[in-house]
Amino acid sequence: MDDKLISKFNNFKSQGLSIDITRGKPDAAQLDLANDLLSMNVEPFDGNVDLRNYGEPFGIQDARALGADVLSAPVNNIITGEQSSLMLTYQMILSKYLFAEPLPWKDVEAPKFICPVPGFDRHFRMLEDFGIEMITVPLIDDGIDLDELSDTLQSNSNVLGIICVPRHSNPSGEVYSDDNINKLFKIGKKYSEDFLFLFDHAYLVHDFLPTKEQTPVWKLAEQNSTTNQTVVVTSFSKVTFGGGGLSFMAAASGNLDLIKRIRGSMVICPDKVNQKRHTKFFKDLSDIRNHMKKHADLIRPKFEIAYKALEKLDKDVGEYSQPTGGYFITFKSQKPIASNIVELCKEAGVLLTPAGATHPYGIDPKNNTLRIAPTFISEKELEIAMDVFVTAAQMAHNQG
Repeated sequence: MDDKLISKFNNFKSQGLSIDITRGKPDAAQLDLANDLLSMNVEPFDGNVDLRNYGEPFGIQDARALGADVLSAPVNNIITGEQSSLMLTYQMILSKYLFAEPLPWKDVEAPKFICPVPGFDRHFRMLEDFGIEMITVPLIDDGIDLDELSDTLQSNSNVLGIICVPRHSNPSGEVYSDDNINKLFKIGKKYSEDFLFLFDHAYLVHDFLPTKEQTPVWKLAEQNSTTNQTVVVTSFSKVTFGGGGLSFMAAASGNLDLIKRIRGSMVICPDKVNQKRHTKFFKDLSDIRNHMKKHADLIRPKFEIAYKALEKLDKDVGEYSQPTGGYFITFKSQKPIASNIVELCKEAGVLLTPAGATHPYGIDPKNNTLRIAPTFISEKELEIAMDVFVTAAQMAHNQG
């Protein structure tokens, strides 16, 4: 072991650091961008709708219209929900589990779902809650490895659908090409007319560098005649407030009926006052994009700090993604040392997302993939955290 590395690592340990880069959260300066929402006056009535009272479980009309603009889908296909797109996604899965036709998912023998990796740990936890087996396929530069997907579907029965993040994929940052999504529709539709395409568009408007153009997913679904099999969700969790934004879902036909049925049972009414505030704050998608440019100016320097630190690592130690948007960087080590890096960082006072979180069941077969979340902490803290990470990666590589 390199004595200089050990000395540097011991120096970090002596500082009593306590830095958390486990989750991709906005920092306070980003949240401040939407503070006008906190003092915004809203009239109690919106036409014939009393915003203070029960009702409108699918969202007020203005909020659904805003969602239609964001997702490029007809307003009649839009549900506006609570702050988290994950909640709408969970409700969609729950409705299919209980009430899907011709067969509820709870009655399907050994149900399965396709999960591109690396992926989002909360997606995996959700599917695990329902006892749905997760089958992985790798991501490539322009989206899903479609050859691998085709082979996987050919060799498996009862695959119910796929869940993916088509823009700035969590955590590795891929932006799916139109061609990739079009072929995904064709492959899934050929497998089953009931195959569900579930797109979590969590980072739809979260570019911080120039990013390739992407036709709206709903428009591609229309072109491929797959709207009845497609569900698209997004939210303002990282646009306005993490605990007080809005979420949107585009769905059609049976899927729209199911989400309305489950929300009709679960949701007496959404926060219509908050929905009205947001539709006053954002008139349309153009307003949202202008707002997100301010986010980009705050986020971009932190990613640059992270990249500058990671550049110090030799490629034989590992490589890292350089996304043009979103909230994460993925690091892949050459050796199976991800868990060792996490432990070393923890020992030095820096908390990372656990090794394996990027894969279903928390098991990364290669033990080499880690998610780095640089946004929440200060730039100074991030410089220290990344220095610790690079040192830990070098040490783990030498030990491994």
